[in-house]
Amino acid sequence: MYRKMFSGMICLMLLGGTFFVPKGRADVSDKKTIVTVIEPIQVPGKVLPAGTYVFKLLLSNDRTLVAIYNADEKHWITTVQGIPTSRMETPDKTILQLEERPSGQPEALKAWYYPGDNFGVEFVYSAQN
Repeated sequence: MYRKMFSGMICLMLLGGTFFVPKGRADVSDKKTIVTVIEPIQVPGKVLPAGTYVFKLLLSNDRTLVAIYNADEKHWITTVQGIPTSRMETPDKTILQLEERPSGQPEALKAWYYPGDNFGVEFVYSAQN
């Protein structure tokens, strides 16, 4: 399992913008991140088709509740409850960590780290996902 996660992270790094195109910081309080995917990805409870999405932390005491919107933020797609996670190094760019899924299923978004933060959100999937 760790090998799959590691290889997924390496592939993401090698693709360097061909799969994900995270944009710059807009508002540090909600950690708004604009992401473009060229292949479908899975988030808990949903599969996001190829396209552009906005990820934001909901403004509350719980810094692991993530709202996902379409590109112009006029359509709410889903809200995902995550758990806190951390990494040793503080990233200078957005990191979206993917996890491989069985054949025929899109890769799953495992974690999201905002630039300048070594704390992020890990996405938790049920046994059905």
